[in-house]
Amino acid sequence: MRKYLITGLLIWVPLVITIWVLRLVVDTLDQILLLLPVQFRTESWLGLHVPGMRALMTLVIVFATGVFAANFIGERLVRLWHAILHRIPFVNSIYSSVKQVSDTLFSSSGEAFRKALLVQWPHPGMWTIAFLTGTPGGDVANHLQDHLSVYVPTTPNPTGGYFVLVPRNDVIELDMTVDQALKYIISMGVVAPAPIAPRAVKAQA
Repeated sequence: MRKYLITGLLIWVPLVITIWVLRLVVDTLDQILLLLPVQFRTESWLGLHVPGMRALMTLVIVFATGVFAANFIGERLVRLWHAILHRIPFVNSIYSSVKQVSDTLFSSSGEAFRKALLVQWPHPGMWTIAFLTGTPGGDVANHLQDHLSVYVPTTPNPTGGYFVLVPRNDVIELDMTVDQALKYIISMGVVAPAPIAPRAVKAQA
């Protein structure tokens, strides 16, 4: 009986959690479309709320915005919009901070969340997985030389965590992708990444 119960749990638990996460994402995207005027919402021209339709519309709007901003006229309008927001008190500080973070995270050339690391946390002798976010900046760089900025996620919810500065020599770069590291963290170490085959050494000519 216990065997059948565990087998059933192994089938249903991943499925339920997957559906829950997908529903959370869809609901979040649905709420974003509520920022638009009423006449642009799906309920106005469909007459009823279709689950997921607002999420789809949100993705279409985001994609269309990216296409528009990529051309010459759109790029100039985006620059004008940025300039206007930078001149508004209080809004400037919020917008600038959020834009810097988003530019860093989504930039293909940036280092943020591109590498999985092994660091000692919360004290020496205990190790956990972290993600590289960059190097110290501002006045912090004057006091901490040869340090790295890392994000230590919590388990099983990696959206919460800690920002810490650690010496470069105390960090071990892992030979695994960020996705593999996230699975390892979310599963609390149960789902371990597949072992990496030893790299072949080229023979000297």
